[in-house]
Amino acid sequence: MSAGGRRDLARLERLRFEFGPGPARERRALIARLARARLPRAADVLRLHECLLVARAYPDGAAVLAAAGRALLGFAKRRDLRQHRARLESSGIAGTDIAYRFFAPTARRLAERWPQRLTFDWDGDHDDRLAELLPLLALDAESPGLDEADLSLRAWLARMKGPREGDAAFFARRLAARARDSFVYERMFDGADPAMRLSAGPGGPTRTLARWPVARVHFQRGPLRRGRPDLAREVARPPLAVRELSRADGRRLAAMAAEAMVTRSRDLDAFAYADPGDARLVDCGEGLAFACLGVRPERRLLLESVYGFLTLKNGVPAGYVLVSALFGSAEIAYNVFDTFRGGEAGAIYGRVLATAAHLFGADSFVIVPYQLGGDGNDEGLESGAWWFYRKSGFEPRDRAVRRVMRAEEARMRRDPGHRSSRRTLLRLVGENVYWHAGPRRDDVMGLLALSNVGLAVTDFLARRFGGEGDRGAAACTREAAQRLGAGPGPGWTPAERHAFGRWAPLALVLPGLSRWSPRERRALAHVMRLKGSRRESDFVRAFDAHAKLRAAIARLAASRR
Repeated sequence: MSAGGRRDLARLERLRFEFGPGPARERRALIARLARARLPRAADVLRLHECLLVARAYPDGAAVLAAAGRALLGFAKRRDLRQHRARLESSGIAGTDIAYRFFAPTARRLAERWPQRLTFDWDGDHDDRLAELLPLLALDAESPGLDEADLSLRAWLARMKGPREGDAAFFARRLAARARDSFVYERMFDGADPAMRLSAGPGGPTRTLARWPVARVHFQRGPLRRGRPDLAREVARPPLAVRELSRADGRRLAAMAAEAMVTRSRDLDAFAYADPGDARLVDCGEGLAFACLGVRPERRLLLESVYGFLTLKNGVPAGYVLVSALFGSAEIAYNVFDTFRGGEAGAIYGRVLATAAHLFGADSFVIVPYQLGGDGNDEGLESGAWWFYRKSGFEPRDRAVRRVMRAEEARMRRDPGHRSSRRTLLRLVGENVYWHAGPRRDDVMGLLALSNVGLAVTDFLARRFGGEGDRGAAACTREAAQRLGAGPGPGWTPAERHAFGRWAPLALVLPGLSRWSPRERRALAHVMRLKGSRRESDFVRAFDAHAKLRAAIARLAASRR
């Protein structure tokens, strides 16, 4: 690449988040020249790709949008990409392979979509656990060969699989068929922890072309909102619109969210188990939207409700959010994809909280240590994530952490240039932080020991049924329906019946249930049913509206077990 080409790429990077008539004209010209250039290093190809994604998500005019779109559409055909393809492995760029230890549900989905391309990465380490599962893949008639023939695991898989599938695709598909129970299959597959490779090819998952269709593109004419959000004002300002998606669109959205993780070598249960029937698109204006996906009923947690949000900017995936909601509160895990860091993370975060408040009625929010840089999250620690949340209004409850916080804030007032040391940050990030839109409360996520609720149920089942769990579950369902005066009947879906059965043992240990009115007990049966309904957020709303149920669960959580 000539000196001029190097200058063009460096200049395009500097212009990533600069907008206006001048930058727009210059950006368009730079994209046009770099589309024809041949870049000498893999790192340069990646830099150009990321600049094009930003221009696609934040176009400052129709011409820039068209130029970035054309460049991305043809990116896989670039000669420099083909030259550096091996070094760009797992970048998520169109035309490159992805090597990752995919979790069971993701591996199974990839095996269904692209069976020929999913193979084991035999350059990675595979321990004996994978080989131990080999006999489960075979029929009884094949056992003499397995018992006597001296073949390697790789050779056996090559011999057993079909001609149009990779060995990893065969393994995932066959093990799932033999295990039948999806929970057992996943335990077995993830226990083996195999290294896999998804080869590049037409229609495969890619960051380059990922985009949700939008009716209207928002052009970025002025500077980005880079400041910290006023959380109270943001939470009070609801999204512009929430649109329920059809099941067909929900399937497409769930696939897009899952592929956004695959192309970034990540996995997220909320997307891996996404329910196409519980999909909504939240319009926050200015090209920002959240694709909200609930979890399939059989994978939902017993108490809190978990949703995954894919952050979209003009339809381009720009990050993701994990929301766990109950008790009028929400635990938020917020992530901005690397490509878009340095943009408007604070402004988007304000809309995240507003969306959680609108969908779940949350007025209290909690951030757990990992998001702050704790629990081994060095990236969060180095970025100063703790101070991002603190300066937005979050605060710790732990007294020791509050003392460190006050001391650091005093130093910052004396010396505005002061930065917390790594040692100090490690002391700060060890506990949750909280923010309340309303009065400060203690009955919120992060403070309630919900594990004690599960332990209360375990103790009850052990006393009543010993180790006969299946018999106990059926008996609890019958007894709960009798005591509540309501239960599964005509019109209930299988998912709703299953949810009632899951909740039945808990309903029987609720303190004070015998003193509830018949109406309150029937309302509890309705809450239990909603756990298996189409929209799990309906469960959250109904649970929080049931004052006696909330109080009873809080009492169980406060019990010492």
